[in-house]
Amino acid sequence: MSNTKLIRMTRLCLEVFFAHYRQAPLQAAAISIGIILAVTLLIGVRTTNENAIQSYSSATELLSQQAKWSVTPPLGSKRLDENLYFDMRADGFNNSLPVLQGVASDSNGKRWRIQGSDLMAALTSFSGSASQVNNGAKAGGGLFSLNIPMGDILSGDPIVLTSKSLAEQISQDGNLVLGGVKISVIALDDASNLGSDILMDISLAQRILKRPNELSYIALFSDVSSYKSHLERLIGNRGMLIESDHGDGLTALTESFHLNLTAMSLLAFVVGLFIAYNGVRYSLLKRQRLLTQLQQQGIAKAPLMLALCIELLLLVIVGSIIGFMLGLQLSHWLQPMVSVTLEQLYGAKIFPGHWQWSWLFQAIGLTFLAALAASASLFIQLIRQPLAGNSGHFTQQKSADKIYRYQLLIAITLGLVAAILLPFSQDYRYTMLLLGLVVIAIPLTLPWSLAFMVSQLLKVTPKGLLHYQIAETKELIAPLSLAMMAMLLALTANISMNTLVDSFESTLKNWLDARLHAEIYIRPASNQMAEVEAFLKQHQDVDALYKQWYLSSKQDKLPINIVTRDKQSLAQTTVFKETLENMWPAFFANKLVLISEPLAIKLNLKLGDSIDLQALPDNRFTVGGVFYDYGNPYGEVIISPETWRANGFPEAPLSLAINVKGDTDKLKQELQQKLRQELQQVFSIPDAMIFNQKKIKQQAIIMFKRTFSITQVLNTLTLLVAAIGLFSACFMLTQARMAPMARLYTMGVNRRQLTTLVFGQMLIIVLFTCLLALPTGAILGYLLINKITLQAFGWSIAMEWNWLAYGQVVLLALVSSLLAVALPLYHQTKRPLVSSLQREVI
Repeated sequence: MSNTKLIRMTRLCLEVFFAHYRQAPLQAAAISIGIILAVTLLIGVRTTNENAIQSYSSATELLSQQAKWSVTPPLGSKRLDENLYFDMRADGFNNSLPVLQGVASDSNGKRWRIQGSDLMAALTSFSGSASQVNNGAKAGGGLFSLNIPMGDILSGDPIVLTSKSLAEQISQDGNLVLGGVKISVIALDDASNLGSDILMDISLAQRILKRPNELSYIALFSDVSSYKSHLERLIGNRGMLIESDHGDGLTALTESFHLNLTAMSLLAFVVGLFIAYNGVRYSLLKRQRLLTQLQQQGIAKAPLMLALCIELLLLVIVGSIIGFMLGLQLSHWLQPMVSVTLEQLYGAKIFPGHWQWSWLFQAIGLTFLAALAASASLFIQLIRQPLAGNSGHFTQQKSADKIYRYQLLIAITLGLVAAILLPFSQDYRYTMLLLGLVVIAIPLTLPWSLAFMVSQLLKVTPKGLLHYQIAETKELIAPLSLAMMAMLLALTANISMNTLVDSFESTLKNWLDARLHAEIYIRPASNQMAEVEAFLKQHQDVDALYKQWYLSSKQDKLPINIVTRDKQSLAQTTVFKETLENMWPAFFANKLVLISEPLAIKLNLKLGDSIDLQALPDNRFTVGGVFYDYGNPYGEVIISPETWRANGFPEAPLSLAINVKGDTDKLKQELQQKLRQELQQVFSIPDAMIFNQKKIKQQAIIMFKRTFSITQVLNTLTLLVAAIGLFSACFMLTQARMAPMARLYTMGVNRRQLTTLVFGQMLIIVLFTCLLALPTGAILGYLLINKITLQAFGWSIAMEWNWLAYGQVVLLALVSSLLAVALPLYHQTKRPLVSSLQREVI
């Protein structure tokens, strides 16, 4: 066939197809809806993930400049003396900025992250490069994007800078009270890269945080590699010089979090493709006679197949464009949730969202390839059908039974592969791949399982209309199988995530009950620690005083905390997973260390293994115990107080905890409130630095729930996508079944009985699907808890069942299914049923 003839015939087929869709727009809409929903969730989560990861590598200080090096507090200290900054400036290191970070509470008790810096130094340091400044102004970011009253700031007026989006949250009238200081808020454009930080002059930050003459770190914006040794001599033992890792550390810490979101978006993408495939399948089946007639009129198979592919591509392009725009809007809604989680858990600064056109083309390509691969068998089957007419009903049903068995065989094979390899997988990335095999296998078992259960139900059903209802239900499995497979996937994911979240919450509460043994926890400024400790020791209402020390370090390039506590706290608050026999004497003899479960998993350490701590170079230890640790992104190593002192670490603790006297809970609460007021009056300790046990538990539960909140939102969206797909399938199926219903009507079955019959059939299929979702959801939940969560986060979680939540999910599926049937059924029954008999022979 010549190219000209191929193009002409293909165009003719496309014109016929478009004319068909003008008569049946529902079919095109069904395909497009699946594509739109799939791309929306895929792009929404991808944009959110990409923005977060990009934020890690482009974290800035001021003027959209990224620090190349930084000077941090010396090992074992959280305090950096600001005199070091002045010495560096005097020595010629002008491209540097001092930074003080902390958390301050407003008048309502809400906590805000603040960042103080030398704003005048920021102006003068970079003024030598006028082009930099001008470019910063043109970009709409940095200090030059607005007319900022620098004179007022430098004169000491309490003025702070925030991003526009944050300013709308914290203050309606432009004022805010932080740490007892009333401040004025100036909003910068979101491109200023402030994220959720409140920026102010360092003198104001020191005043609000009550940390005079202190810095968190010093940012260096030039490469100091050539004179690194000179700078290190200047710094001495007052700090440490560290090269920027360009966000690699945060990327590694949050990798499992982003992988979790990506997995959920891919699951939603697959569910959306099920819906699109269901629409393609229905459209092709409705055009069986049309495709046969086109071939009978002399249209060759090649242009017909090409036209079908072009039609699918056009639908994919339209659906992907709409899904892309909706996905960007979804990302706009999801990003605040991700920002809160990442900033509270990891201290990451998340900037406003950006997107790329390449994502749209990638979405179109991926969706088209997936849709084409899924629809290829349908295309080939329709092309190969006999030109004499369509296949009979018996042949179609026999073919469906054969496909069910093939799908079951594939599912069993995938399940066996996953079951054999999962015990050997020690990395959550490989485990996620194996889990993907399980996720694929689960819906493939559904059609055969539904057919089997309906057949068993048919055996015990009495003869009559009820028997006919059950018998016809078996024939509905084929046209509804794809929609129900999508629903099964969504239900399974929902049940498994509910199991994970509920189990995690219960485990976390039990751990907090054991971990928090004191009634009040206090974190005064480092220069006040000795005075506060002496005050509490002499206070008549204090029954017990506990202390904790820790310092930040690294172990095999992993960030860790070296921790110790007083002996009583160590014994009461360390919740062990496993320990050596007679562990405590050897521990206090400086021979053993205790490591957190997440660190043990990352370093592949077991009881009795040796470990050389980089922070303690002259000591070699044995792992004496592994303890549970939830929500801490850093590994933790506990050493004895004697080991701490022997290595010359600071004597002053970093936090204190106390129990008060009192025989009743009411008396204890009164004494706690009295002691809190005294600490604030005598030492001006901010309210945000004094916690009671109940408040810590509440904040911990809220914060860690946020870890899974976005996953649950995506889970719910996936279930919504499946419900929309079910509605679409039911609408098309009800439209196709009006002729059989009309025949029953002519045989004396009234409309009420017909409605009951249709609802009953749908109810049977959905109930059986929900029945399958319970064990599959339990299997997926078990793997999420005992494999994925353990390997990715290092958390051992006791699996618990929440039957009420499962019931709610099943009820939601039933309600959505009944609505999916009710609306199209009502639409179809408004016209006379006899007309459907006439349409059947057209």
